[in-house]
Amino acid sequence: MTVFYCAKCSAELTPDLQKLPGIPDVSVHDKDRHRTTRLAPSTVPQGSYAIDPDPWGAPFEIPDAQTTDVQGSRALLMPPDMTGMVPAGSRNSVIVHPQDVPSLQLTSRLGVHHGCCGPLGTGGRNMACRCGTRVATLTADCMGPHELHLDPLRTYAFMPDTST
Repeated sequence: MTVFYCAKCSAELTPDLQKLPGIPDVSVHDKDRHRTTRLAPSTVPQGSYAIDPDPWGAPFEIPDAQTTDVQGSRALLMPPDMTGMVPAGSRNSVIVHPQDVPSLQLTSRLGVHHGCCGPLGTGGRNMACRCGTRVATLTADCMGPHELHLDPLRTYAFMPDTST
């Protein structure tokens, strides 16, 4: 089990979470979306986390000949001026269920990075710890994935030694 903390103030951000062996496949079928919010199911189930080894989130760049976009159903819905760009953000971000981090607050400066139903996740970190540090990115628009990425430089994990 693992608990994640804010690197600036050491506030506990999550309860004990179980690591998944990989990132689960996400359903893109309309029948699997929440009836009211139209959100896709969360990428990871509550009580779990997964490590995304690929670059994720801001900044974004124009792909070169070697760049392959393997995100598939997890691809972010991009604002019009960012169409065709690919993530160039941090590798090894931690994906958690948004409800596993209730203490984080959505920042109010989303602008074009807000879709019709929620944040696109394209504007960089948009969730702040109680100390004010932006530590995560929430994607929760009806047309994209529903997940929360903890920034690997602004959060840290603690895995208690249970062998003693």
